[in-house]
Amino acid sequence: MSTEPDFDDAHSAGEAKGAVREGLGVALATSAYGISFGALAVASGLDVWQACVLSLVMFTGGSQFAFVGIVGAGGLAAAPSAIASAALLGVRNVAYGIRMSPVIGAGFWRRAAAAQFTIDESTAVSLAQTSQRARTLGFWVTGIGIYVGWNLSTLAGALLGDVLGDPRAYGLDAAAAAAFLALLWPRLRARQPIVVGVAAAVIATVLTPVLMPGLPVIVAAVVAIVVGWTNWLGSPAENDSAEPTDVAERGGLP
Repeated sequence: MSTEPDFDDAHSAGEAKGAVREGLGVALATSAYGISFGALAVASGLDVWQACVLSLVMFTGGSQFAFVGIVGAGGLAAAPSAIASAALLGVRNVAYGIRMSPVIGAGFWRRAAAAQFTIDESTAVSLAQTSQRARTLGFWVTGIGIYVGWNLSTLAGALLGDVLGDPRAYGLDAAAAAAFLALLWPRLRARQPIVVGVAAAVIATVLTPVLMPGLPVIVAAVVAIVVGWTNWLGSPAENDSAEPTDVAERGGLP
C-alpha cells in the first residue's frame, strides 16, 4: 500500500493554509474598525475601561456602535433603547451559531469558547472553505484574530479619543454609518429589500425628532421584520433566492 499522500490530502492541506491566510487578512482589516469604536465610545461619555469592557464582553461591532451611538445621543435615559437596539442587531449571531455547530463539533467547553467568536467574519471565512479542517481553522483563526485585534484597537481608539477630543473632527463618526451601508447595499437587488430599506429609513427619520434615541431604529426594524415575515411585495422567486456571495460581512463589522 502506498504511503504517498493523494491529491485530496494535498488539496486539503493547501486549503487549510489558505484559510489561515484569509482569516488573518480579514482579522487585520476588521480590527481597524475598533479604533473608531473606542474613540466614539469615549466621545459618547464612556470611560476608557467601559469601552474596553464592551469590546471584551459584547464583541459584536454593529451592536457596540448602536449602543454607544444611542447613549451618546440620549444619555443614561436612553440606555434601555440602546440595549434593545444592540440586542436586536446581535440576534443574527444565533443563526450563525446554528450554522456553525457542525463545524465546531461536540464538547461543552469547545462550544462555549466558540460562542464568543461566532461573528459575521468567522462564519463567512469558515463556510467559504470546502474541507472540514480548513473550515475549522478558518473559524478559529478569524474569530480569535479579530477578538484580539478588535480589543487592542478599541483600547487605542479610546486612549486617542481621550487625547484628541471630538472624533467627528476626524470623520470617525462616519465609520459606523459607512459600514452599515456597506452591509445593506449588496442586498438591494430586488423590489422587496429596496422598499424595506427606503421605508425603514423614512420611518426612522420621521420618528427621530419625537421619540427617545434608539426607539426609531427599533420601530423601523419591527416594520422590516413584519414585511419580511409576510413576504409583502416579494415574489416566491425572490424569497427562495440565495443571499449574494459578495455581501459585506466578509470584510465588515464583527
